[in-house]
Amino acid sequence: MNPLIEEVNTELDAFSIYSIFKDRYESIFLDSGMDRERLGKYSFIALNPFITFKSKNNVCFLNREQYEGDTFEELKKIIKKYKFNNNTKFPFIAGGIGYFSYDLGRSIEKLPEISEEDVDIPDCYFNFYDNIIVIDHVNNKTYVTALGILEEQKESISHIKNKICKGKKVQYQKHKKNKLPFQSNFTKKEYIKTIDRVREYIKNGDIYITNLTQRFTCDIEKDPYDVYRTLRNINPAPFAAYMKFEGFSIVSSSPERFLKIKDGVVETRPIKGTRPRGKNEEEDLNNRQELLNSEKDKSELLMIVDLERNDLSRVCRPNSVKVTELFELEQYSTVYHLVSTIKGELRDECTSIDCIKACFPGGSITGAPKIRSMEIIDELEKVRRNIYTGCIGYIGFDDNVDLNIVIRTILMKDNKAYLGVGGGITWESDSEAEYEETLDKARALFRSLESTV
Repeated sequence: MNPLIEEVNTELDAFSIYSIFKDRYESIFLDSGMDRERLGKYSFIALNPFITFKSKNNVCFLNREQYEGDTFEELKKIIKKYKFNNNTKFPFIAGGIGYFSYDLGRSIEKLPEISEEDVDIPDCYFNFYDNIIVIDHVNNKTYVTALGILEEQKESISHIKNKICKGKKVQYQKHKKNKLPFQSNFTKKEYIKTIDRVREYIKNGDIYITNLTQRFTCDIEKDPYDVYRTLRNINPAPFAAYMKFEGFSIVSSSPERFLKIKDGVVETRPIKGTRPRGKNEEEDLNNRQELLNSEKDKSELLMIVDLERNDLSRVCRPNSVKVTELFELEQYSTVYHLVSTIKGELRDECTSIDCIKACFPGGSITGAPKIRSMEIIDELEKVRRNIYTGCIGYIGFDDNVDLNIVIRTILMKDNKAYLGVGGGITWESDSEAEYEETLDKARALFRSLESTV
């Protein structure tokens, strides 16, 4: 069955529309909060799941029915069952929204079991939805889609449109800071010492670069919705998301795309290289130029570009994988980043799920070579990464995909918040600077958790 699509006449912004439905069972908001001409053309709000698929340690749950299976193969079956041709201008009108955690990589590669798993959530969690609200930021239009599985198509669209038309704009409220005691799995001294251990692995020829993370936690009773409302205001991002699942929530303001697949064309956009925004215009400009002129950061990004090209070549047509942007500078509220773009064309026999599996997890947050880097990460970081450095986004029944890299993201569960921040460590890395970079990346996340009305 092809989805039905109708436009809804509304002046409400994407967040205000989501706020109308925020208490619906497992509604999800994929929020493109910036760069609307290029990266953030659309936002999506998903309502009324008719399939819930979860997996952990190769045990799958389909609408609570438990069985053993390969996560990627099981997702292929679901997508094949509901497959349709998307002849619209929209990249996503029906399918699944959810996440793959970093630790799902253990089902692809055999990794050591050294780090502690101290937060229990599924490795993979995707809901497949009857209704999608599509917000077209370029043309300032809003649409509602319906598959007609849980409710007749026109009726379900009518119900959603009526609620949107009665909705009100959500006003952002100024917040004040309430200091929270964030605890890391590393002291500063331990983190710097661990960087030295990474450099020893590089010296010995094990790796060229590894992404090293420290994880912060704090106790918090704040509503995750309020945390997200603050975060999207102070740190808008093109691949942001708010996800309220059974028992936990994910609050994300990711700047990084893992994979976009549309009509068989694949794109990945690794980030490597960071500088903080300056305290004044002169310092800001100096930091910007320092990053653009940094041979160390460019070298770091080149290593990951090479890794991503190799990953894509496993599923793309020969000679189709090209680097279309190499050292692009992107500006965010607290940092600057260097970004590259690599594109390719999927082979006819490969699905989008095949491509995700071939490239997962993203090389920008593992290192190179990938498997050895992941082994070292497990040894050095002490705790499992969990959702952090996995990916969030949609998988359409038309085989179109858009997934972020889960950075600048908070997991909230059982009145605790967890957030990871890290960076690529090379032989040229300055330990003190690398540590400070993690704090620069955490700043907006800390502020969103500490804010009170």
